[in-house]
Amino acid sequence: MQKAQYAILRFAKYKGPEIGPIEAHNERAKEKYASNPDIDTSRSRLNFHLIHPRQKYRAEAERQIAAAGCRTRKDSVRVVEVLVTASPEFFKGRKSVEVRAFFEDALTFIERYQAKETILSAVVHMDEKTPHMHLSFVPLTPDKRLSAKDIVGNKKKLTWWQDEFWKHMVRKYPDLERGESASETGRTHIPPRIYKEAIHLSRMKEQITALMADTNLLNKKAKSEEMETLLDKYIPAAEAMRTKLRKYDRAYKELSAENATLAAELQTAKNAGKEKISDKLKYGKMEQELRELHALVDHIPPELLEAYRRRSVGLQKSR
Repeated sequence: MQKAQYAILRFAKYKGPEIGPIEAHNERAKEKYASNPDIDTSRSRLNFHLIHPRQKYRAEAERQIAAAGCRTRKDSVRVVEVLVTASPEFFKGRKSVEVRAFFEDALTFIERYQAKETILSAVVHMDEKTPHMHLSFVPLTPDKRLSAKDIVGNKKKLTWWQDEFWKHMVRKYPDLERGESASETGRTHIPPRIYKEAIHLSRMKEQITALMADTNLLNKKAKSEEMETLLDKYIPAAEAMRTKLRKYDRAYKELSAENATLAAELQTAKNAGKEKISDKLKYGKMEQELRELHALVDHIPPELLEAYRRRSVGLQKSR
């Protein structure tokens, strides 16, 4: 089964002293990186900028903030860093020009919502396990306020960023799936990849059952070999899927109790509050989704389990 390929967008906020070390990492200002053994300095020559820094991150950030007339506090966020990448599988077999095009498309997306002049640097690292881009910008709003909160936002805004980034990238890269923020996982939706895996498992189960029914003396050897190959993939994958679904089962139990309360509130809420409550209630559809997924993978026919058990025992004896 092909692994899912995700479009990944992550934000980090920096207030002051930590900006220097972040810059040193992004711009590869050190000779050695003991804290990050994944960096292969022999490949650092392959790194490239889509936007070169004008000067030091902190100095340029302070210049832009002063030019905008913004007041700052000690705890003001002066730099926001965006990490852009995709699952390792996405980059396998892609040429350097294709990798560059991916990050150029991502930069185009970010520039749609953040003024280009506020971007301090956009550098792509090719010297770690997976290509990725560090894009750093000063969180100045269109009306010249310094507000990382307005730009990056709360959980709802982060969900919006994930949605819009995926919509933008999937037009050119249709195999990409929407990334999940930590705040969403197991909470607001069941990822599309879970459905794909479940449907694939269901079809595999049907294929194995058909092979068992179609086996006879004339084709027994060929059919058995084909069935054994499928069993070796199906049984472990089905068990892994059942483990994944338990996480969503727990999330649904929490949502079920919440939905009961919300349904009662909806009856008495005034018009202004009904839309907000109805929006929360949409998560109730998770119950039906989970039932469908369980129906696809929970029931492993006893004859398949027995065939897999015999196969495993036979392999152990042959060793």
